[in-house]
Amino acid sequence: MTDLTRDNPTKTLIKFALPMVLSVAFQQFYNMADKLIAGRFAGVDALAAVSASYPITMIIMAFALGTNVGCSVIISQYFGGKKYTELKTAVSTSIILALSAGVVLSVVSFFLCDPLLVLLKTPADIFNDSAVYLRIYIYGFIFLYLYNICTGAFNALGNSRTPLLFLIASSVGNIILDYVFVAVFHWGVAGVGWATFIAQGISSVLALIALLIELKKIKTDKKPPLLSSVVLNKILVLAIPSILQQSFVSVGNLMIQGLVNSFDSPAIIAGYGVAVQLNTFAVTVFNTSGNAVSNFTAQNIGCGKIDRVRQGFRSAVKIGIAIALPFTLVYTFLGTFMVGLFMDNSTPDALQTGRQFLMIVAPFYFTVMIKLSADGIMRGSSAVRFFVASTFSDLLLRVALAFVLSPNLHTLGIWLSWPIGWILSAALVVGFYLKGYWIPKDLKPDRKSI
Repeated sequence: MTDLTRDNPTKTLIKFALPMVLSVAFQQFYNMADKLIAGRFAGVDALAAVSASYPITMIIMAFALGTNVGCSVIISQYFGGKKYTELKTAVSTSIILALSAGVVLSVVSFFLCDPLLVLLKTPADIFNDSAVYLRIYIYGFIFLYLYNICTGAFNALGNSRTPLLFLIASSVGNIILDYVFVAVFHWGVAGVGWATFIAQGISSVLALIALLIELKKIKTDKKPPLLSSVVLNKILVLAIPSILQQSFVSVGNLMIQGLVNSFDSPAIIAGYGVAVQLNTFAVTVFNTSGNAVSNFTAQNIGCGKIDRVRQGFRSAVKIGIAIALPFTLVYTFLGTFMVGLFMDNSTPDALQTGRQFLMIVAPFYFTVMIKLSADGIMRGSSAVRFFVASTFSDLLLRVALAFVLSPNLHTLGIWLSWPIGWILSAALVVGFYLKGYWIPKDLKPDRKSI
């Protein structure tokens, strides 16, 4: 466990954030492995089937990520304030919430599977495979939910290394199972789904066991209750807006996927699916850096160190730009190669679609990093409404522009909507930060420079 309220902010953030970034990188690697192996060994239609269901899986993921934010910030604040009894209760309450919500949402998602694919205008020739993959993914939702809660708790305690070890093992296992089920057993899209199911299941159980062992190291004066309505309310106050934010983003992605599907071209769907997965890989890594800022902010808010939070923001922007640079260079200049890893050269339309998307969005990754660093301050200080406002502005602009521009500019109009939304939402949330809306009322100092 690491106290983020001491030592040099830049060194502290790097040491804390690096394992988190590597963890999510491995998680994204095995998500991309699903498409890579499907495209290489089961064909472009299988790749399109997995790609078509991707935005729906992101809606499912939204609940896990939103709850992760709620529990992580509350646990960080208790940890920073040395309130260890409340901390343990917050962890156990979060786990109970994850298990309960996971079961309910799995059942609901299962019955909404086909209607959502219809809503997305999924082409008939890939509909059945998309449904098969999506249902298997839904079976493992409770594991996904539980793993994200455990990861959030570890990060809140300043321990970002333990989740990394589980992700490395899980990622390697998933890739091996992908290859065996698809290339050897020829299970097609179903093999991709079952490989993910098994990998997520094992990693979530191991993460839970490790978290319980970690909590035993924290000594308390009295036995903490397993469930607290007060703590649950605090978690939900942060989690529900975050879930809504994540869900609306996912709904926006669903609408854009439906727009892409409306061109009724498996090649375009496959090319977009690969490119948006590569983009998601980059943005998820960036977002993880923002999550590290959230935990850093929450611990320091917990002990009243406002100036240290400001120092952390400046450090986070510098670190973020350094992280964004290689993604920008690779995607901008090697886009065709990156997309081509997932398919052969017999699908030129798919390659062109993916390359064009990456060349348009990648140069604006620096803007994304600045936005996510400021978002991290908002989340960590519990100023969630300002964080949600900046994200909604990005989403609404991106979706609206995609529909406005695509009739005349075809897919190019859809791709252009991404950087425009990023720029405007970044300006908004940085403005919130500069205005000091993130500082709790009881800690507001005299106005200082950032």
